[in-house]
Amino acid sequence: MENLIHLDTHVVLWLYSGETRLLSKKACELIEESTLCISLIVELELEYLKEIKRITVAPEKILKALKMEIGLSFCSHSFEIVVTEACNLKWTRDPFDRIITASASINNITLITKDFTILENYKYAVWE
Repeated sequence: MENLIHLDTHVVLWLYSGETRLLSKKACELIEESTLCISLIVELELEYLKEIKRITVAPEKILKALKMEIGLSFCSHSFEIVVTEACNLKWTRDPFDRIITASASINNITLITKDFTILENYKYAVWE
């Protein structure tokens, strides 16, 4: 059985845009050999980024393309369980980071992120 890996929002965007040069060697290796999923809140964060004009592509288009291209899926935890876990992550005030990390931490799943705060506080977060 392949490893299940969670992806942070910026990793999703870089994969969609073909900016794989922005990924670390370790991130690329894990992405190639693993089953990939994201927290449901990644879609909301993508929508937020579109609304503030940091991206121009609709979140649905990004996620549909990555589902087809790399088999990206949403994690299967209920939102109630994820929010309960997120309430324990007091090292950030960022709700996106809390919920993305909580989605992975429920089963101690690896989270690929370049976010320094997550890397410092979630022991299964990887970049290098």
